[in-house]
Amino acid sequence: MKRPILIILSAALAFVLVGSLLVNIFGLQVGRMYSDMSYELPGYREGGAPDAFALASPARFISTPLSLSIDEAQNSFTAKSQERMVIQNADLAIVVTDPKTRMSEIADMAKAIGGFVVSSNLYTTNYGANYAEAPEATITIRVPQEKIDDALEAIKKDAVKVNYENRSSDDVTSAYVDLQSRLKAKQAAEKKLLEFLDQAADTEDVLAVYIQLQQIQSDIEVLKGQIQYYDESVALSAISIRLIAQETIQPVEVGGWKLQGAANDAVQDLVYFTQRFARSIIRFALFILPSFILLAIPLYLFFLIARGFYRKFRKPKAIEAAQEEKK
Repeated sequence: MKRPILIILSAALAFVLVGSLLVNIFGLQVGRMYSDMSYELPGYREGGAPDAFALASPARFISTPLSLSIDEAQNSFTAKSQERMVIQNADLAIVVTDPKTRMSEIADMAKAIGGFVVSSNLYTTNYGANYAEAPEATITIRVPQEKIDDALEAIKKDAVKVNYENRSSDDVTSAYVDLQSRLKAKQAAEKKLLEFLDQAADTEDVLAVYIQLQQIQSDIEVLKGQIQYYDESVALSAISIRLIAQETIQPVEVGGWKLQGAANDAVQDLVYFTQRFARSIIRFALFILPSFILLAIPLYLFFLIARGFYRKFRKPKAIEAAQEEKK
């Protein structure tokens, strides 16, 4: 009876140990994949809040209750006569010697060319086998669109390395024209409703017209807000910058030989795996194994009690069966 129990306990312990090691191995690889992906996501700013302009989305349009023709409103304002409305944004990551100082310089540069700082964040990150701390920063600025190239050049100036740079353009001319047309139609409906309101004599008619007028005026404010959003997004380009400390990208040195590229990553992964493996063994010995023992003790006691009751009730039945056979 003891041998099956020992086999079951040994198998459970082996399963827990192997599971812990697999979790650490896959956790390391997934962590690296997530870090690489975060560098490539447009608008991603680690440690900081996302840009409000980048997340803003135009609200749903509400059709006017009056039978006014929007096509007539579009005749005087078409996409052909409208200047192209293009939103230009950029995000990049650069390696610098002092992230804190560079963040202040970028903020001053943005203000000097007519822009402003949307958000900034300074924090510490761990690197290397000893998990040393280093400063890191993210900052998002808005600059006049015609000066985005100058701003990017100033940001990359004196940088140790540019990890990545991404620029995006979004032509919103059609959407802008549609907003203008809808706004003109809503304003025409508002004017007509005001005329109806002045002419209405019955209380019910006044109330009905007033309710429609309130809805139209609410729609007009929404459309004006969306138009303002596009105007500001086109006029001011958003630039998100991640500032990485130079010491965090230093290659691993083994016996005076500095490893670069894939070799550097492989050695660092080996070091990280060794550390995770050692921590897993310590965690298994000090937490998982004692916890398993604490859980196994009451289960084993329950098993003994259940077996005792089983034998107690089974024994009389066996005796009765034997007596019946003798008869």
